Order: sequence, then C-alpha cells, then structure tokens
Amino acid sequence: MGHHHHHHGHSHSHKDLKGRNLLISIFLNIAITIAQVIGGIISGSLALLSDALHNFSDVLSLIISYIATRLGKKKASSFKTFGYKRAEIMAAFINAATLMVVAIFLMVEAVERLVEPKEIVSDLVIWLSLLGIVANGLSVLLLKKDAKGNMNMKSAYLHLLTDMMASVAVLIGGILMKFYQVFWIDAVLTMAIGIYLIYMGFDLLKESTKVLMLFTPKSIVVKDIVSSICTIESVKNVHHVHIWQLNEDEIHLEAHIDFKNDIRLSEFDEILEEIEEHVYHKHGINHVNIQPEFDKCDSKNVIVQD
Repeated sequence: MGHHHHHHGHSHSHKDLKGRNLLISIFLNIAITIAQVIGGIISGSLALLSDALHNFSDVLSLIISYIATRLGKKKASSFKTFGYKRAEIMAAFINAATLMVVAIFLMVEAVERLVEPKEIVSDLVIWLSLLGIVANGLSVLLLKKDAKGNMNMKSAYLHLLTDMMASVAVLIGGILMKFYQVFWIDAVLTMAIGIYLIYMGFDLLKESTKVLMLFTPKSIVVKDIVSSICTIESVKNVHHVHIWQLNEDEIHLEAHIDFKNDIRLSEFDEILEEIEEHVYHKHGINHVNIQPEFDKCDSKNVIVQD
C-alpha cells in the first residue's frame, strides 16, 4: 500500500496574525451588540435589533472561527489521526446554519411590524448604526486578507461585511424616519437584511456540507484522473477510486491499481512517484494512497458500491 503526500509550503506566520485580528474583531463586535440591543429596546427599532442580532451571530461566528483556527494547529494523535483539521469546516457549517436561523426569526418579526407599524426614536437609530458601520468596517479590513483562501475566515469576513451593509441600511432608514416619519421602512429593512442573510448562509452551508459529506471536489473529474493513470505503461486498470477533501488545504486520493506484470516493489515506488507528481500538479491532490494489485479477483469498477 503506497501512501505519499506532498508537503507544499504553507507559511504558519499568518495564522497567528489571523488569530489576533479575529480577537480584535470579536471584542469590537461584542461592544456593538450590547450597544445596539440597548438602543433597539429603547428606540423601539426592529431594524436596529435585527442588526444587533446579526451582530451577535457575528460574535458567535467569530468565536467559533477563532476556536477552530486554534484547534486546527493541534497535533494529530493515535486517537485523532487527522488532528482537528476539520474544525474550520465544521465552524463554517455552524456559522452558516445560525445565520439562516437568525434571518428567518427576523423576517417573521418584520412581517408582524408591517401589519402594525410602531413609532421609533430615530436619533438613537442613526448614532448606533454609525457606530456599527465604523466597528464593522475596521473588522472587515482586519480580516480581508485572510478571507481569500480559507472557508472559515471567509465565513467570518462575510458575516462582518453583511453586518456593515446592514448598518448602512439601518442608517438610511433612521434618516428617513427622522425627517419623513416613514416608520414602515424599519420592517422593510429588516426583511431585506433577512433575505440577504439567507442567501449568503445557504451558499456557505452547501459548500461546507459537500466537504463534510466527503464529496469529490467540484474541480476534479474522476474519469480524467483514471484515464491519465492508465496511460502509464505497466498499469492495466484503476478501480475502487475515492477522492475527497479533508479541509481547505488537503485533497486525498485513494485507489486500487491493477498491474499487467508482477512488478517489484522498487518499480511500484517509481510509478507511485509519477502518479503523485501528475495528480498534484494537474489536480491539486496532495495525499495519494494506492493499493497495488496483480491478478486479484475483485471488482474492477472505478466507483465501487461497498
């Protein structure tokens, strides 16, 4: 059983920076949430409360992301042979799910408000939404760089970005309520924030579910990999293929290879090197586990229904 993997240079210095930036964002968001909840209750603004609730889901998501980032660094052990490499994917999944639950709750409230609009203290709404814009803007800038290649950091970044947009909407609503007394705008804004949250959350939920369910990554076509391995001279066929993504950095390939001749182990090692190089450079697969076979009576299907 040949098992190899590529160690490609992942710098770990940015991980620590990521942790520190996340912590700053967490404290900023806790401050806004408390201020907006108090302000929302006093002013009677549902949009402000929805922004606070959205912010609270941010705090939760950021804390989960922070814990996941820390856990991801933990070493593997005999009980946890993969370590906590899936922690960040789990975090992205939980974040997305909470985001959608919060959104549905807000939209139900907004419908009730549309039926029965209430008067709102608009000055408080304006000042607190401004506070939200500044604090979220800072957090967005802190996490922007890390959000590019990491699902968990991306989920945290998206939470904050949507929050900032929500605060901008609430600010506009506050100004309209102050000068034109259009109090129904509060419920409309809440609905808009809710719809946007569901849209964002669903996408993330779908992506993280695919990884957790061990689906083959979208960019990889199993048929192509099998046919390219079959071009190697001594290979008879490739079967029993499994390809899955462990986390953001690792894609695993597992397969049985039937050889035409009863080759030596040293020859198999050379072929394994060749397969490794090919699947890594062409498909980004960095963990390869091959079971060599010769005249073995087993299913020769590429995908075997166990």
